[in-house]
Order: sequence, then structure tokens, then C-alpha cells
Amino acid sequence: MSGSSSVTAMKKVVQQLRLEAGLNRVKISQAAADLKQFCLQNAQHDRLLTGVSSSTNPFRPQKVCSFL
Repeated sequence: MSGSSSVTAMKKVVQQLRLEAGLNRVKISQAAADLKQFCLQNAQHDRLLTGVSSSTNPFRPQKVCSFL
């Protein structure tokens, strides 16, 4: 039984390797240039870079009203 399970496991490995070999690859330099361009194009929408206005921030500290 271990021989047939070993053959089945190897067939799965070969199938996975064939699938991976058929993928189109992108050079790292091209991927990095595309990522940089995407980040620069969308920087104005990034709240970590532009900040959040206090009027639209749902997590702003609540004002305390006290009468003395």
C-alpha cells in the first residue's frame, strides 16, 4: 500500500510542478517599478500618508461637557 500512496503523492508533486512551470513570470525589476508607480498614483488616497480630518474621524476623542 505504501508504494501506491508514494506513486500518488509523486503524481501530485509532478502535477503541481507542471502548473508552476506554466505560470508567466515577471522580472523583479519590472514588478518593483509597477509597485512604485501604483503607490505614487494612489498616494493621495492613502489615509496613512494624508491623515484623517477630525470632522470625519470616528475615533476622535469625545468632548466632555461639564457644568460647574
